[in-house]
Amino acid sequence: MKAPKIWKLVPAVMVCCVVGLASAKLPAPPPVDPAKAEEAKKKAADAAKKGADALAKSQDRVADRYKKQGKAGAANTKVADKKK
Repeated sequence: MKAPKIWKLVPAVMVCCVVGLASAKLPAPPPVDPAKAEEAKKKAADAAKKGADALAKSQDRVADRYKKQGKAGAANTKVADKKK
């Protein structure tokens, strides 16, 4: 069944209208307290710092394990390549 191209646009236009009406009815956000905003910013920065520290620590562990394997790790990869 071949539908005219206009019928393909109808659902998209309807969705846009519904989204526009729904967003128009939302109330304005309450004013933000500067002290609470600053506290939230500090918490976010602290969490980002902890995440970066954890990432660095795990990367160091992986690098140390790689260095410990040394030539044995390289030999294992060569054997795996030959099996293919």
